[in-house]
Amino acid sequence: MLEPRATDTLVVGCGNLLRGDDAAGPVLVRVLADRDLPAGVRLVDGGTAGMDVAFAMRGVRRVILVDASKVGVEPGVVHRVPGSELVDLTPPEGNLHRFSWDQALGFAQWLLKDDYPDDVTVYLVEGASFDVGAPLSPEVEAAVERIADAIEADVR
Repeated sequence: MLEPRATDTLVVGCGNLLRGDDAAGPVLVRVLADRDLPAGVRLVDGGTAGMDVAFAMRGVRRVILVDASKVGVEPGVVHRVPGSELVDLTPPEGNLHRFSWDQALGFAQWLLKDDYPDDVTVYLVEGASFDVGAPLSPEVEAAVERIADAIEADVR
């Protein structure tokens, strides 16, 4: 039987490829897929499926999650949030197939218990446009490259 290779670091890109800058996470995963990352790094396009993201974390030591944000700062601004600052994340109620990254982390903490990753980092990229069919804005495209560089350097 073929055993999957062990995953030490899981990089998850969340977002919707069809909604402009909301595609930052999935685009980042594609950028990293073209790079020569070390063994033990697994890339996942989490799309908008929070439950899948939660299950992918099982038994992984380290998770890096990337998503777009819309908090009112300049487009392309990147916020790096250590998981230790993300306390009391509440699992979603109701439809478990549609929830955000923070709800996915809360659900994963509840579901995985001792198998929840020891090290979680979230990168949020401020978007400019979330219109259906819009391309990535130049600011977000540049931010995705900066985050990819940082993640690549970090996992080496």
